[in-house]
Amino acid sequence: MKPRRSLLLALLALTCPTVVASQSTQEDEEPWLEPAPESIERWQDMRYGMFIHWGPNCQLGGEIGWSRKGPRRGRAISGTGTIPMEEYDNLYKTFDPVRFDADEWVQLARDAGMRYMVITSKHHDGFSMFASEHTDYDVMSTPFGRDVVGELAEACRKGGLAFGVYYSPRDWYHPDFATERHERYLEFYLGQLRELASNYGELLVLWFDGFDSPRELWKDAPEESFEMLRGLQPRILLNNRGGLPGDFDTPEQRIRGFDRERPWETCMTLCQQWSWKPDDRMKSLEQCIHTLVRTAGGSGNLLFNVGPMPDGRIEPRQAERLRQEGAWLKPRGEAFYGTRGGPYRPGGWGASTHEGQRIFLHVLDWSGGESLELPLEGFAITGARLLPGGEEVRFEQTDALLRLSVPRARQDAIDTIVELSLEGEAAVIAPIRVENRSGSLAADRPASASNVFRNLAKKYGPGNAFDDDFLTRWATDAGISSCWIQVDLGEVQPIGRALIDEWQPRIQNFIIECRVEGEWRTVHIGRKLGRKAEVRFDAVEADGFRLYVHEASDGPTINEIQLFAR
Repeated sequence: MKPRRSLLLALLALTCPTVVASQSTQEDEEPWLEPAPESIERWQDMRYGMFIHWGPNCQLGGEIGWSRKGPRRGRAISGTGTIPMEEYDNLYKTFDPVRFDADEWVQLARDAGMRYMVITSKHHDGFSMFASEHTDYDVMSTPFGRDVVGELAEACRKGGLAFGVYYSPRDWYHPDFATERHERYLEFYLGQLRELASNYGELLVLWFDGFDSPRELWKDAPEESFEMLRGLQPRILLNNRGGLPGDFDTPEQRIRGFDRERPWETCMTLCQQWSWKPDDRMKSLEQCIHTLVRTAGGSGNLLFNVGPMPDGRIEPRQAERLRQEGAWLKPRGEAFYGTRGGPYRPGGWGASTHEGQRIFLHVLDWSGGESLELPLEGFAITGARLLPGGEEVRFEQTDALLRLSVPRARQDAIDTIVELSLEGEAAVIAPIRVENRSGSLAADRPASASNVFRNLAKKYGPGNAFDDDFLTRWATDAGISSCWIQVDLGEVQPIGRALIDEWQPRIQNFIIECRVEGEWRTVHIGRKLGRKAEVRFDAVEADGFRLYVHEASDGPTINEIQLFAR
């Protein structure tokens, strides 16, 4: 056993002797690498949580950590923020959020239908939002002088929410981080993790972020941290950003594809920035609910982020949006909590969840009609009803097909939930793909583009703009002002209409071209697009489509492009 590990186990023996004894007899099995199965199930049953990014930086409205101008030690990708380091690092001296009320935050999370809460205890900027004996750069050194993490932990216990903390292994403030003195930083790192796991009661999760400096700098710290945390908190969950695979994956600002094998949690912002920003663009109620639907339908959790204001309040308009979402969710909760995704994979039509002998269909797009056809593969439906309300839904089934009919007047404008009753257990049904329902001529066709954000083709490649899913996207690098994306239709087809949905309105001038008899022909010249913009032009017989962006305010990002004959 290595010296640092020996010291760690000796310290653990003082506080948790029974756990250490168990570990010493099973050392080769490294049981601390695996979560308790019931812990994963409990977390998955919760489905929906509140993420909070907060720190002194909110006083200037800049992004937490990333707006700090200065060297970003330990990062392979260079870059810097806009707030001078000397100014950023001293913002704590004026941080006094006198209107912070932990009970109000917890009540808001409950009103939104959330079942757990995770707050940034320390972001990459190194500032600790908890009382730490290892630094003076913490919330106790501010004019506020109160332990934010401690008050939230207590409020969550009183309010019935599970509580967890975010912690960044990165630390651009600490003088020893990612230097020749990094060994000293490791002592600080493990010391703060011990404080968090020892001083705030039971933690649902310790949410690591930013483990990207050279692995050799960290020595055994990832293993030591996991072993220590499991020793102090046997039921804790640890994510995949702490130097080890962890218990679950964390796709950021995007929804992962369907995955019932590896637990995962999408973290996403209610507005555009993680930390509070004045007049930041906020998601609509429909976007919020569709995000939750598609996440649940993929069998993931959703950790939805708000950034509190400098005075300690969650911005009223954001709070109101969360309450609206909770009001919608409350009578429909059984289709989310305690469910798993599938068996129908998410697609343009919607998504599905299941529990026991029930499947919940979340129909987001009826394509203007009143019926939905789904494949049946080895199971039978015994009943169908709308949720909420329980109104019976007409259905017909054959050995291979289910047809449901819901009048337009009974369709929910955001998500029509149809509960199907089965003869057997839904969990044993293999995942089922539903064919494209939008009718787009470009759905799932081969696509290419002039630029992809950081060359991350799987996450942001051009195919994401033609997959009949408005929650995936093609993205380009920051600062890109001109680019193109095109799709090969495979055969000549009539095209006269395009639906183009930008993630953010950035396109200022654009040209649409269609490939006719091997030549690209301009069919439309326009200016701004935005959300779900419809572009009509004289129909042409073409086997290819290209959007050329001539001018953009920043790197264009497009959720979806759909093509139709008229």
